[in-house]
Amino acid sequence: MNEALSIIIDEGSENVGARLDVFVSEAAEVSRSAAQRLIETGAVTVNGAEKPKNYALRRKDEISVVLPEPEPCEALPENIPLDVVYEDEDIIVVNKPRGMVVHPAAGNEHGTLVNALLYHCEGSLSGIGGVMRPGIVHRIDKDTTGLLTAAKNDAAHEALSLQLSTHEMRRVYRAIAVGRIRDEKGTVDAPIGRHPVDRKRMAVVSGGREAVTDYSVLSRLCSREDKREKFSYIECRLRTGRTHQIRVHMSHLSHPLAGDLTYGGGRTRFEKRYCREGQMLHAYRLLLRHPRTGETMEFSAPLPDDFEAALAALTEEE
Repeated sequence: MNEALSIIIDEGSENVGARLDVFVSEAAEVSRSAAQRLIETGAVTVNGAEKPKNYALRRKDEISVVLPEPEPCEALPENIPLDVVYEDEDIIVVNKPRGMVVHPAAGNEHGTLVNALLYHCEGSLSGIGGVMRPGIVHRIDKDTTGLLTAAKNDAAHEALSLQLSTHEMRRVYRAIAVGRIRDEKGTVDAPIGRHPVDRKRMAVVSGGREAVTDYSVLSRLCSREDKREKFSYIECRLRTGRTHQIRVHMSHLSHPLAGDLTYGGGRTRFEKRYCREGQMLHAYRLLLRHPRTGETMEFSAPLPDDFEAALAALTEEE
């Protein structure tokens, strides 16, 4: 059965005025050319009628997108070592290293987690994710490390996806944020969408998708080499799972993650020395209910070496 999306452009949405093909590409998570093919074949309608790819979206427009059936996976198995935390006939949980992309895309066709999983699982992954994302239930960024689960059959994939949507699956992250966060704990409830100018970035925007992050401060730190450079070691819990959510929300609080050049970090001398490979963000703990047995399962992954080295170069704030 073909998957269908239906989206209404709300009043004040950042997507008012956006090109139809750009919007479909982002909403359906497909390439721009694939979005254009969907439009050309009549799989996309606006208020029930077909529109050209350069149609400018208006307030209250209802966009419907009918996605094609998933095709056999086109990603190729590659013998890439994996840090497997848990595996059975239904799921696999891995500790993803920094620098590894989760699934193939333009410019990253090889060396991804999907390529590694296809080899390790001998092709036994769910097909719900489509041609380039077999088994992928949720993602973490290329330069974010830590726990990620994949499904080895469609029933497991559907069950895990439901747990994500109902927030039953819990994901806990550890991070180093720039600056001294005043409150011991807090919640960022701010909608996230594409940046109005730089479409490769996300931002807190009016009309964006709901995004909620809970955070707590584990310790307040400063650089051993320059006590004026302040940092906060924090734990974050996701209630929603938007693209770059923790990175965007902490930047919104004026405390971007250490090493995150995209969202305002990476500027201090400490970061330039100890956070050169990307943001200090690690998917530390994962809790889920097993899709077959119903058993509650909890996994954890140690901080990677470069994260530990960064923490060792910091000291408790006096």
